[in-house]
Amino acid sequence: MKNRNNLTLATVAAAGLALAGCASSKTATPTAAATTAPAPAAPAQEATTPGVGISVANIDPSVSPCDNFFQYASGSWLKNNPIPASEVRWGSFNLLADQNNAVMRQILQEAATNTSAAKGTNAQKVGDYYASGMDTVAIEKAGLKYLQPELARINAIKDLKGVQNELVRQQLYGTGAFFYVGVGQDEKKSTEYAVQFYQGGLSLPDRDYYLKDDARSKGIRSAYTTYLTNTFKLLGDSPAAAAKNAATVMRLETRLAKASRTRVALRDPQANYNKMTVAEANKQFPNLGLTAMLPAMKLGAAKTVIVGQPEFFKEESTMLKQEPVGDLKTYLRWHMASSLTSALPKAFGDEQFRFSQVLSGAKQQQPRWKRMNAATDRALGEAFGQLYVDKAFTPDTKAKAMTMVQNIREAMGEHIRKADWMSETTKQEALKKLNAFTVKIGYPDKWKDYSALNISRESYLQNVLAARKWAIMDNNSKFGKPIDRAEWGMTPPTVNAYYNPPMNEIVFPAGIMQPPFFDPKADDAVNYGGMGAVIGHEITHGFDDQGRQYDSEGNLRDWWTKEDAAKFEQRADMVGKQYSAFSPLDSVFVNGKLTMGENLADLGGLNIAYSALEKQLQKTYGNGARPKFDGFTPEQRFFLAWAQIWRTNARPEYLRQQVMTDPHSPAQFRTSGPLMNMPEFFEAFGCKDDAKMVRAQADRAKVW
Repeated sequence: MKNRNNLTLATVAAAGLALAGCASSKTATPTAAATTAPAPAAPAQEATTPGVGISVANIDPSVSPCDNFFQYASGSWLKNNPIPASEVRWGSFNLLADQNNAVMRQILQEAATNTSAAKGTNAQKVGDYYASGMDTVAIEKAGLKYLQPELARINAIKDLKGVQNELVRQQLYGTGAFFYVGVGQDEKKSTEYAVQFYQGGLSLPDRDYYLKDDARSKGIRSAYTTYLTNTFKLLGDSPAAAAKNAATVMRLETRLAKASRTRVALRDPQANYNKMTVAEANKQFPNLGLTAMLPAMKLGAAKTVIVGQPEFFKEESTMLKQEPVGDLKTYLRWHMASSLTSALPKAFGDEQFRFSQVLSGAKQQQPRWKRMNAATDRALGEAFGQLYVDKAFTPDTKAKAMTMVQNIREAMGEHIRKADWMSETTKQEALKKLNAFTVKIGYPDKWKDYSALNISRESYLQNVLAARKWAIMDNNSKFGKPIDRAEWGMTPPTVNAYYNPPMNEIVFPAGIMQPPFFDPKADDAVNYGGMGAVIGHEITHGFDDQGRQYDSEGNLRDWWTKEDAAKFEQRADMVGKQYSAFSPLDSVFVNGKLTMGENLADLGGLNIAYSALEKQLQKTYGNGARPKFDGFTPEQRFFLAWAQIWRTNARPEYLRQQVMTDPHSPAQFRTSGPLMNMPEFFEAFGCKDDAKMVRAQADRAKVW
């Protein structure tokens, strides 16, 4: 079970790479007449070198950088790059993901055509998995043939014991029914693995979708009911039975939603750490059947478990006893079938997509090959990731990135030492933690061993179930063993990065080590505004409102003095209030508490990356003149690189969902939010005190 507190640069969605973003909206920094002259795009009178890494053509010179930097830096790009019909947002992350998809597709197609690969090799497994997923003729012909054994097993359930047995099966197959159980680091004893239980069981993106009474929420529930009803019909139910079963699933999921914690409440690591003996858990949640479940999942040796949300599991235990067995079977049947949509006939996928359109606003479904790229990456990411790395990543890139990490880590150390609000005691603990960071770049030193996973071309559905069960059992097998510090939580092609608090590590997959984030040909300013800010973002996650609660060894332990903790919270609250005032759409506001960690990481990451750049420029040029590229100073290019990374157009439906469910703020606020607090930005672009991008000095936030 991957650590649920991993702190990422961006959100990755099921359909591929997702990034929060927005094109034009009612914001706190609207486009307006310039209060200061905009920085020149490329003044003809000034002989400067053409730059690499920033596209001057993206800039909208009609907007003042001091009024709306998001629009200034990327306005022309936003205007000329509408969202493709199959996407819900479109920006730099998506463009890079598309490049990666092309490389992945080539690798996977070559593997799929190689029918002579030796049985049991990674090449055979990758090729067969992708080929079976792309064989839509075989999937249509099979119909429900390969799903029927699972449906028959559910249909044969007679009592609570039968439900409990099926709960185990659905955990092993990762259907998302009822809850999640798995193995992860014990957050208060990070040298050991623990069995962890976590709330789950909902099909809609968040508990609030079941509980809110506004028109949009009601419309989504109506569309979801239609999706449920039509899917039950495809499974063979009569129209009347399908409607009844849809109502049953909605009723049970609404009951689970009422017992679920909010996303903000789930951000409190202390509140979501509740360790108890297996005997105590059995007493509190008697109807989960833990004494049979744990041995069936090869976790029978566990003496204790960590329960994330005890009140949720109490309600769930009550439900399992109270609810009619027939209704529980209907719920389990839904979760099994709906989790396997991609492996069922096209009609099932069409129903799912029709519903997803209501949530996200997408106009077309992504092509099958893109969906199978993502599916193969999830199932066998480190098998074909080795081939991806050979094509797309060089040792030189890794070495340069390591140098940048070291420079930015040093800058963070200086920021900690200079923090006038922290006591020496807390500073020493913070520096100890910073120096203990593990850095992972590109790809794992030790690849996963897939030898126990059997994949064939007979059935894609069977392959999906086999891969899921292998992944769950592979993870569970870690219990009782030393912590695997070589393990990665992302695959090599992923365009993202993360900080893992119990591991105290920052991780940058090969996928993100490419333009526009990192370009070996570009000047330092561009690379520090891009990849440097990403590195700074992940380092700062170790010291955001969640990450700061873990010590240098990854343990959830309070190492702050009471006074310093209060000062931190005061500064963080200022950031929360700033972002809660941002509005991407009419009557829709960012949730400053949900996005707190990411906002702090953006603000801190940009500040320390800027400091690291200044040190690098001093090394390179001393006190001499610093060259301009495309008419921009290094400092201006740093901020432009940051903004052009976050250039994103997004559909309003997607933005509404993002604000409700995503810990990352919409893209224009990720761009402008930190800059509005940075005097270095005001100076770089000559912004006056009355400019819209300039906060009054008393209102500026700075933590790191």
